Amino acid sequence: MVKRLVITGYKQHELGIFDNKHPGIAIIKKAIERELLKQIDEGLEWIILSGQLGVETWAAEVIMDMQMEYPQLKYAIITPFLDQEKNWNEAKQETYEEILMNADFHTSLTKRPYEGPWQFIEKNKFFLRNSDGLLLIYDDENPGSPKYLKELATQYAETTDYQLFIINSYDLQVIAEEELYK
Repeated sequence: MVKRLVITGYKQHELGIFDNKHPGIAIIKKAIERELLKQIDEGLEWIILSGQLGVETWAAEVIMDMQMEYPQLKYAIITPFLDQEKNWNEAKQETYEEILMNADFHTSLTKRPYEGPWQFIEKNKFFLRNSDGLLLIYDDENPGSPKYLKELATQYAETTDYQLFIINSYDLQVIAEEELYK
């Protein structure tokens, strides 16, 4: 049973998404919602995010919407370093602030500003040690930043009772076709 689930995936620029009106966002959100509904039925209580732009931001928006019907569902934003949003544009910073304000818990793991890639590595290790599963929006044919956590989670799952759930491009295509023919 997965009580604490990490959700991550591509950053929005890795998907070629540069504005919030992109139709792909609704498809990704629908995929996340479907998986979360399954996990809630199985006992999911907490979702852990690092708050980065893209899949994690959209996941937080899905969770906030779902909390109306599932108030027991909680989410944490645990950033790898302080002020990760410092260089984002104003609109993205506003979205991030809303997500932080609605989070049931938020902190910075290293309690320092960005110093180097080691902070992302430490975040990934912390997430695996403090969760029961990982929901990853990822396709092996299009490697990107999530591949490092996927590799770590795959290794971790070999020696522990850790669950890995992957939503790939085929899954997203199926949802897109379903939505098209509604």
